[in-house]
Amino acid sequence: MKNRSALLYLITLSLLCCYTGLMAQQKTVTGKITDQISKQPLPGATVNVKGTSQGVAADVNGVFSIQAGPSAILVVSYMGYGTQEITVGNQSSINIALSNSISNVNEIVVVGYGQVKKRDLTGSVVSIKGDEAVKVPAGNAIEALQGKIPGADIYRDNGYAGGGSNFRIRGTRSIANPGASNNVLYIVDGVQGFTMSDIDPNDIQSVDVLKDASSTAIYGSRGANGVVIITTKRGATGKPKLTFSSYAGVSDVSKYGRMKTGPEYIAFKREAYRAVGTWASPADDDKIFNPQELNAIQNQQYINWPDLLLHHGAQQNYQVGVSGGTERTKIYFSAGYYHEKGILKMDGYKRYSTRFNIDQTINNWLKVGISSQFAYIDNDTRRDPFNQATKALPLGLPFDSAGNIVVYPVGGTQMSPLSDEQPGQWDANTKTQRFSGAAYVELTPLKDLNIRSTFTTTQSGTTAGQFYGKSTIIGNNATSQAMINNSSFSFISWETQANYHKEVKDHSLDVTGVVSYNQTVNTSNYALGKNQTFPSQSWYNLAGATQSPQYGSGYNKFALLSFTGRINYSYLGRYLLTLTGRSDGSSKLAPGHKWAFFPSVAAGWRISDESFMKQQGIFSDLKLRASWGISGNDVIAPYATQNSLSVIPFTYDEANQVAAYGINAQIANPNLSWELTATTDIGLDFSILKDRINGSVDYYDARTYDLIFPYTLPSSTGVGTINRNVGKTRNKGVEVSLTTNNIVTSAFRWSTNISWARNKEEITELPNGNVISSDYRQSLILGQSPTIYYDYKKLGIWQLGEEAEAEKYQAKPGDIKIADISGPDGKPDGKITAADRTIIGTRVPKWTGGISNSFSYKNFDLDIQIIARIGQWMSSDYYAKYYRNGSQNGSAMDYWTPENPTNAYPRPSATGSSSYITTLTEYQNSYAKLRNVTLGYTLPKTFTNRAKIERVRIYVSGKNLAFIAKNKDFDPESEGIIDQPLSKLYVAGLNVTF
Repeated sequence: MKNRSALLYLITLSLLCCYTGLMAQQKTVTGKITDQISKQPLPGATVNVKGTSQGVAADVNGVFSIQAGPSAILVVSYMGYGTQEITVGNQSSINIALSNSISNVNEIVVVGYGQVKKRDLTGSVVSIKGDEAVKVPAGNAIEALQGKIPGADIYRDNGYAGGGSNFRIRGTRSIANPGASNNVLYIVDGVQGFTMSDIDPNDIQSVDVLKDASSTAIYGSRGANGVVIITTKRGATGKPKLTFSSYAGVSDVSKYGRMKTGPEYIAFKREAYRAVGTWASPADDDKIFNPQELNAIQNQQYINWPDLLLHHGAQQNYQVGVSGGTERTKIYFSAGYYHEKGILKMDGYKRYSTRFNIDQTINNWLKVGISSQFAYIDNDTRRDPFNQATKALPLGLPFDSAGNIVVYPVGGTQMSPLSDEQPGQWDANTKTQRFSGAAYVELTPLKDLNIRSTFTTTQSGTTAGQFYGKSTIIGNNATSQAMINNSSFSFISWETQANYHKEVKDHSLDVTGVVSYNQTVNTSNYALGKNQTFPSQSWYNLAGATQSPQYGSGYNKFALLSFTGRINYSYLGRYLLTLTGRSDGSSKLAPGHKWAFFPSVAAGWRISDESFMKQQGIFSDLKLRASWGISGNDVIAPYATQNSLSVIPFTYDEANQVAAYGINAQIANPNLSWELTATTDIGLDFSILKDRINGSVDYYDARTYDLIFPYTLPSSTGVGTINRNVGKTRNKGVEVSLTTNNIVTSAFRWSTNISWARNKEEITELPNGNVISSDYRQSLILGQSPTIYYDYKKLGIWQLGEEAEAEKYQAKPGDIKIADISGPDGKPDGKITAADRTIIGTRVPKWTGGISNSFSYKNFDLDIQIIARIGQWMSSDYYAKYYRNGSQNGSAMDYWTPENPTNAYPRPSATGSSSYITTLTEYQNSYAKLRNVTLGYTLPKTFTNRAKIERVRIYVSGKNLAFIAKNKDFDPESEGIIDQPLSKLYVAGLNVTF
């Protein structure tokens, strides 16, 4: 016993001596962190001792103090700036100047399952800091990235409250398949299954966009269309920091196409009947207008329906964030509220969100943490009233003397577009509760080995109810209907990754291995009924519906199992190599074809680090990159590789009905496998004139093959289609990004960011040659984009004096003149047939770009952003609203009459043909848009320091302010979709940091 006590005493004494020795080696290191060019302090910049949880934040003057030993490496970082690593050595005072140049080679970039320094990056990755995501007021962070990412075509085609943006990277790969979305994969703190509208942009630390096969291959099939990795804010060592961000403002319709006024419609209808000999003068009005219409005309009762539907909207956002921590515990918490009131009545969107991130260091080999978010969405929606508003006659009175809506303003059957706004007649609401979370355990059993196991989940439930009364547009004075739809989404994933890092002299090796499993389950059920006993009960009492009860439910489940490996090797820090391999097994695909291997290889050469570059003064950084890899896609619905039956009610006598079954039109393919894309990427990163100009250029060639394509079967088979691995597409293009620091002084700074990308997409193989569809938007032609308009070509309008020539084509003056391009033998044949259709244009732009200018003068800052989409065509709903017979109103167009020989629109005619109407809708739709202007002012430190506030900034901002386009009738970004007009927004905001 005495021996054991003595041994314990000796061990304790030895440990104490070691600890005392270590403490003796540590010393206080102080310093100041400033901007490299302006020399201004960077308050809040962090200083961490590498490999430990020890760290501090700089004070308002950029000054810090930390305990560190001589061998310690200090990692200094600040949002929007590059990171520096400094060995303490015998220094006790260290002043650090950080660069905010995007070329900074030590900047950390987030890639799949890890991080790398920008200098070591071999793939095509664009990294954007979180402050860029909040420069443009938006409920959706992706919308704020428009024009900032080369190769990413981001646009919004609807203006409904809470509406999202379209986001496509490097063109269209999958075609013809209804299950093919070509959408990117979103990863938020390692969690997939996120809905981007759930995330408050103020929570974002960085956004990293992975574009080439080398950077996306580690996600295998999930990354086939590009990957967007979002990293949210986390706690940091130091005193707690409280932030408050808010803005509020008003919105208005950006630009909406004009409909005919009352007098214009009257003239149009008169012309339609003059053309057929029914009308000759106003004395004949009673032949073409009913009594109510005549009364409205006599009393000049004219209505502009779109003006009555469109209102001022509003948008507001509030968020509070708290971050802080100790050396062992770091916490970030936020709560936010976003509310958007649309420019239509009954169009509203509310989001309540909260985020909680915690990282806990247990000891020097064990760390745990949680990332979590909860969002509650309350969305009121409005059925499209504009389709009715573009048709309804602009005659009569919209309201009676008591202010009530007149459902039939001029009698007949044509309802008021305002009908849905009657009290108690329309209600549609969707409520969604969504939780996303990730919990991890991180082990460091050896100095160079790190093992991390993460369980992630997204769970959501949605309840969507809809009620419309008899007097609504859809009710059409027939019956009411109530419906409820409940759905749930469940995603779970378990990933374990191991990272091994080793440096031996001039060699550096990083090895990553990942095993992952994820599973998705969707369920749904619905019920509806018509003719509610008590309409006030809406959808809350479907048992009160007395007619047409219906119900149904659905379920699907699919899973993915993956094994991944990646090797990053560096020699002398200038010769870089990345090898990646991932094997995915998808439950969606056919037995024996579920697994595929996706390899990639990438290399980098840091030319600027070579000895022959030391004497030159042009390039401060120059790196050449090249990569090749294969990614996959399982773009079909679950169970699509199985035959299925559909119920066919069958009656064998007048009284009895039994259930019969038939094979669905699409039959199973037991050999269906992966759709694959091989991508080659060559890139050059550069920085010149001492980091005044930084940029990158990429050329890529992506070839997709074994498309999962709905192959049409002969009608003699008794079925319609079968999914087969046939067909090929190709996307190739060039991307350029450029950042220039134009003027940098202590008081004034001006920088410019430019992004530009050109992509050519084409179909290179089809199973049975060209697919010519009767729908002008659905044809597939070899060598062409899969998004073409294949239609007749409008030459103009047949004019007086061309009667004989027009008659050959069964037309007359005032009709649309169509080009006679080709007959059965490939030559014009004097007839207009389907053989005369041709390629009009494509819906994708030839190139996209954006330019942002940032100015700061003392405490003022100004940001101006312009975006452009050039070369795309559109087929506009607005231009299709031309009712030639005059039975309905429509767009205000320049139309042909004997007195107005225009080549724009055909002559109104009560009995005239509306053939070739689609040719009136197709226009080239290039545009440039003033996307955002923001002016801000940061209160002086002399004021905020007295109030014990770190920073206060106030700003005003305008979004979607103006555009330049050949088309002047509507906002071109919406492509003339009349039922979802875009809006412009004006806000004032406040950002405070305590």
